[in-house]
Amino acid sequence: MNTRIPISKKLLHFWKLLGPGLITGASDDDPSGIATYSQAGAAYGLSTLWTALIAFPLMASIQQMCAKIGLVTSQGLTGALKKNYPKPVLYLMLLFSFPAIVMNIGADIAGMGAVGNLLFPKIEATFFSVFFTVILLLLIVYLPYQKIAAILKYLCIVLLVYLVVPFLYSQDWIRIIKATVIPTIKFNKDYISILVGILGTTISPYLFFWQASMEVEEMKHKNKHLMVDKKVIYEMEEDVDFGMSFSGLVMYFIILTTGTVLYNGGIHQIDTVEQAALALKPLAGNSAYLLFAIGVIGTGLLAIPVLSGSLSYIIAETFGWEEGLDKKFHEAKAFYIVIAISLLLGLSLNYIGISPIKALIYTAILYGLTAPVLIAIILHICNNKKVMGIYTNDRKANALGFIALIIMSVAAMTLIYFQFTDN
Repeated sequence: MNTRIPISKKLLHFWKLLGPGLITGASDDDPSGIATYSQAGAAYGLSTLWTALIAFPLMASIQQMCAKIGLVTSQGLTGALKKNYPKPVLYLMLLFSFPAIVMNIGADIAGMGAVGNLLFPKIEATFFSVFFTVILLLLIVYLPYQKIAAILKYLCIVLLVYLVVPFLYSQDWIRIIKATVIPTIKFNKDYISILVGILGTTISPYLFFWQASMEVEEMKHKNKHLMVDKKVIYEMEEDVDFGMSFSGLVMYFIILTTGTVLYNGGIHQIDTVEQAALALKPLAGNSAYLLFAIGVIGTGLLAIPVLSGSLSYIIAETFGWEEGLDKKFHEAKAFYIVIAISLLLGLSLNYIGISPIKALIYTAILYGLTAPVLIAIILHICNNKKVMGIYTNDRKANALGFIALIIMSVAAMTLIYFQFTDN
């Protein structure tokens, strides 16, 4: 008797297992992230491709720790901080996280608006920014968690467009492979700044909070919050690994696209995602331009709910408010009001003179300062048997975590140094 399971069923089963890890990974490639990767490719060609290989294991290890904290403790990262650390640590994280996430939201909304204007030139960018903000707010408030999760999950598919773009024109694949596996480091301020920017974009603190909170939401929905076992942990690790590898792959292909088309075309300065999309048009054709632009809007629709949601979880858990995307508005008013405020504040950045690029710089600085501290705390929690029981870190997780801590600490110090030195 043939008991082989068809490949289609295996793929469907795997797709059903994917959830918070996939969404978190995909949301990491938001419009502001795309701008950073585009800057790297345009300015330095293929010389930063290798960063995707370095970033993946570090991203995956930290996100797995955050997910495990959520699964084991049945509370978000903020709740774990509140319970096990002095309040000043919690309030310091809140102080840095709020403006950083709001500015990130603002930069993403502005990027989506600008790209919308590129696709439909007769309609102003500000109209698209307001339109996307209103649509996102309505969807987040009125849709139940499972619908939101399903929409976010399918929006991840939009990122596949970036895997197509480099194949629309000829490539020197031998040169690309060499650039991927042989690191290139240029010891000058601009190049090091790009490396710091890539790290800050890929290992972002808001993702730590979102990952832990979403695991709690998933367990509540499945009624498994008292049934954490090795199988649940294994499925979580599979989900996170896939999500982070997908994120790294998209990052790789965006650098590849801009590092070949724009760099070889003599365009070495890209400050915004719309500039990257527009620059591709005469060099790589309409197909590449349209796919790149559509991808920006899709990633914004995916990332902004993650950004605003993570901020709301942070604040709600800090002050003990009712929280959760699985709750209706009247059940968690403060939680949803924070989401609304974060979206409106992000939108307002377009009207008060803070440019998207400045917002990205300020965001990178704040993320750079908080990431090392948070990684250290996450490592401490995941090695605390009183909190994690039998699910404390193994040697591999600790090794990757400490490497991430060292790299992000060096990145933070480098970032601070560059802010106080002349060109």
